Amino acid sequence: MTGLLPLDTNIEIGHHVERHFLGLTFNMDTIWTTLVAGAIVLILGFWARSALTKNTTDHVPTKVQLLWETIVKEVTTQVEDNLGKVPAFVVPLAVALFFFILFANWLELLPTEINDHLHLLPAPTADTNLTYAMAIMAMVGVWTYGIREKGLGGYLKHFLEPFPVLLPLNILEELTKPITLALRLFGNIFAGGIMLALIGLIPFYASWAPNLLWKLFDMAIGGIQAFIFALLVILYFGMAGAGHGEHDEHHEDLESAPAA
Repeated sequence: MTGLLPLDTNIEIGHHVERHFLGLTFNMDTIWTTLVAGAIVLILGFWARSALTKNTTDHVPTKVQLLWETIVKEVTTQVEDNLGKVPAFVVPLAVALFFFILFANWLELLPTEINDHLHLLPAPTADTNLTYAMAIMAMVGVWTYGIREKGLGGYLKHFLEPFPVLLPLNILEELTKPITLALRLFGNIFAGGIMLALIGLIPFYASWAPNLLWKLFDMAIGGIQAFIFALLVILYFGMAGAGHGEHDEHHEDLESAPAA
């Protein structure tokens, strides 16, 4: 049985290129891959902006303009049909989050692993430092929006609904939202990286087929996780600005949504 196992299974879990400064540890590979994913989104954004503002002689919308308007309109329609009216900034924010997380997830699929100790473009979303940062920033935005819409007292009041005895559970639920947002994304992308490392232990003549199939599957998982993160952010913004009755409906919609 042992003869079927790889001879070398040296897979390091959670290994990063680290630098230390003022007693702090910086995961440099997470930092530079985050910058790469962000740069890709910015480049695409500026390119789309130039295409959207381009004056054509026949005044016919460009293909990029038609594509962008279709995406935004479809997302806005789906959100308003299920959540009602949401603030204008939520859909563009969710679309930007989706593409950033998508590109960050897909970096892992590029063959940039120099050796066992150096991977030039690992997925930054396989590091909890990034996923927790995104989740906390998203939830701070949700809480800020909820307070601006209802006032501090009005927003805090929803923790006592429908019954004051549920106050501890409502607070716990609110505090666990950024944790579940972060760990859901991290767990799926980190597991994908582990699978690619395990497949890499198979000799090349036998690993190309499972490697290709898993990368295609991992692409789909990366897209699904980016979609779920963006969708949940929209749901949380919708719940933050909704009344108690609408809040319950959003909970039912969230619970009835199929789990990925």
